[in-house]
Amino acid sequence: MNKNNTEYREHPTIFEPIILSMILATAVMGAIIGVQLITSLGISANTSIIGAIFAMLIARIPINMFLKFKSIHRQNLVQTSISAATFGAASSLILPIGIPYVLGMTDLIIPLFIGVTLAMFVDAILLYKFFDTKVFPAKEAWPPGIATAESIKAGDEGGKRAKLLSIGIVIGIIGSIIKIPMSAFGVAFIGNIWALTMFGIGLLLSGYSTALFSIELSDYYIPHGFMIGAGIVALFQVVFLIFRKKNSDSAVGKSKKEIAATLEEAPFSRNERDIKQAFGYGFIAYLVIALCLALMGGLLTDMSPGMLIGFLLFATISAFAHELIVGIAAMHAGWFPAFAVALITLIIGIIIGFPAPALALLAGFSASTGVAFADMGYDLKTGYMLRGNGKDLDFEKKGRRQQLYAGLLAFSVASIVVLLTYENYFSQGLIPPVNHVYAATIESGVSSDIATLLFLWAIPGALLQIIGGSKRQMGILFSTGLLLVNPIAGWAVLVGILIRFIVLKRKGKEAELPMTILAAGFIAGDALFSFFNSLFKAGK
Repeated sequence: MNKNNTEYREHPTIFEPIILSMILATAVMGAIIGVQLITSLGISANTSIIGAIFAMLIARIPINMFLKFKSIHRQNLVQTSISAATFGAASSLILPIGIPYVLGMTDLIIPLFIGVTLAMFVDAILLYKFFDTKVFPAKEAWPPGIATAESIKAGDEGGKRAKLLSIGIVIGIIGSIIKIPMSAFGVAFIGNIWALTMFGIGLLLSGYSTALFSIELSDYYIPHGFMIGAGIVALFQVVFLIFRKKNSDSAVGKSKKEIAATLEEAPFSRNERDIKQAFGYGFIAYLVIALCLALMGGLLTDMSPGMLIGFLLFATISAFAHELIVGIAAMHAGWFPAFAVALITLIIGIIIGFPAPALALLAGFSASTGVAFADMGYDLKTGYMLRGNGKDLDFEKKGRRQQLYAGLLAFSVASIVVLLTYENYFSQGLIPPVNHVYAATIESGVSSDIATLLFLWAIPGALLQIIGGSKRQMGILFSTGLLLVNPIAGWAVLVGILIRFIVLKRKGKEAELPMTILAAGFIAGDALFSFFNSLFKAGK
């Protein structure tokens, strides 16, 4: 890696003219793709690998300014940009503002657009502050981030790594063609086994509930109740992690084994002070956004002072809870139930008794948070691996900061694209399908029986999260599986875990790296097939 030694001392910046131009171009492309896919198909594609491949191809053009993109760190900035723009435009912006449109409350679209745009930026900044802390460690899976990093490494280094990745990509594409969710299969070789096992079981139970129990779990709000219970416990676990007293600094009373284990652990690049600041500033930022939504949305005339205060606090806490739940699921499984968790927030808001305009704003605000948070986590994981897994902490921090700048610039582009295009899409009936679910829920209301069911099923969800603890996140991942009705993905996860267990048992730890590279290929192949297949369908 001698060719990159100079860059380990000084990381490329987004303010280099060629990088800035490429970031803006890929951000526009990513935002347009994101809006098109979410409105026509109801999905948002992961374009990180597309961005990385694009940067690699540009680097092959024999012109000096393009040759700069042979740098894996410049490629990292480009893929960060297109990924942020795609998810930001689709899930953080146009999806939320479609909710008041479907409800006929068009006067709320611009106030909500302003609110969710601000929330998107706060989302990304908070992940930047939380990344590589004991709440969201850099060494955790973040599976799509690993897939992108391995793709860039393979393009840079070639050799055995490139062969393994290529084999994985081919298998991933073939599997996707025959309808096997290869992302789920690949994740099984990378993430926490306990968390992923519960994820797989949840997927199977949700998929086969009718055959097994003669009921649809969602009809009895079982997945929603489980997630409420697990989510509340997860919030308390995070708070406990942040505010518990530090006893690990002293070696007094510790055994040699405990001291060795402590020394073995790589230090986090951010400490408790950073986490507390992020929580404090994040809470204030979300509270201010909720207040802006209330003022711009005219809620002062719809609610009493007490109800207004309740709305502000509930919206703020919900945004944080949504962000953490989505972030935890994304970190461990690479999948997250963002739309379903926003629906849970909406149902609780209906039970509280907020008026329809407040519910429309609440649903949009909640739906916008978490996705940019998770996507930034994937991109920072990619950068973390490319920069040497934190071995050079100064270089790691410089690179992470440049990725944040690239993401924020891409979000700015995405907001402009959405503002200029949403009317055209909505007027043609191109609205994210999930918006009709939110609107129907607001219009139909929620009965006291549903509230009782949510409370009852929250209890086992909370217990499972307590049993698993903050490291395994069993309650959150089991609930995620229940909310995502995809039994084939459940089989893929569990079969993958079984293969992983057998291989490690027979070949030991030396098999971990080849398995990780192959798994990255499975995920990359699935992402490539899904992306181009979605573009083909949208084009038709």
